[in-house]
Amino acid sequence: MTVGTANLHTREKWLEAALSAIPAGSRILDAGAGEQNYRRFCSHLDYVAQDFAQYDGKGDAKGLQTGAWDQSRLDIVSDITSIPEPDASFDAIMCVEVFEHLPDPLAALREFSRLLKKGGTLILTAPFCSLTHFAPYHFYSGFSRYFYRTHLDACGFEIEELVENGNYFEYLAQEVRRIPTVADLYVGKRPRLWELLSVRVVLHMLERFCRDDRGSSELLHYGCHVRSVKR
Repeated sequence: MTVGTANLHTREKWLEAALSAIPAGSRILDAGAGEQNYRRFCSHLDYVAQDFAQYDGKGDAKGLQTGAWDQSRLDIVSDITSIPEPDASFDAIMCVEVFEHLPDPLAALREFSRLLKKGGTLILTAPFCSLTHFAPYHFYSGFSRYFYRTHLDACGFEIEELVENGNYFEYLAQEVRRIPTVADLYVGKRPRLWELLSVRVVLHMLERFCRDDRGSSELLHYGCHVRSVKR
């Protein structure tokens, strides 16, 4: 069974395709770059990494933390809403799984609009629903299609592609798979054998429903992948 396991793979496959479509030599800003995981998709681009560089992997020890976090190779250390670059200085901007960690994501959108050239590409992904992670820098659980449609337009962007990653059944399966880990962390116990077998039964059901899904992403999904152009 693979239901509930494709979140990251699907997002990275989409991101690689979106970045490969940007003309070679274009200057791209990776806003909130963190450890620059997607620099590898930008070998044909003039890549610039920005982050505020205050997360250390441990945070406030609440929720999900990475344990370690290396931001030693950043090009720009600044607030994402005030990046020390001139107006219209980038051909493209990507901001991947960052918006939930921003106190004011709308201010970040306005800053991206300032930094992008006319016709420049903005690539965004963020969760639709997420567990607490990177706390205390976790301010929103997620963003819907309506967030992007409303606020990208207001900030001068035209959406060219908006894809919802996963669906209701895939998301539930992802969280069902987390039960043993979360129980161990917060209860101090692991599921019994019969309970693990019950989990497998539920996953079989979710995989069957996922195969026949007819649009349940309108209720719940992993997150949106959005490519837009500055007007």
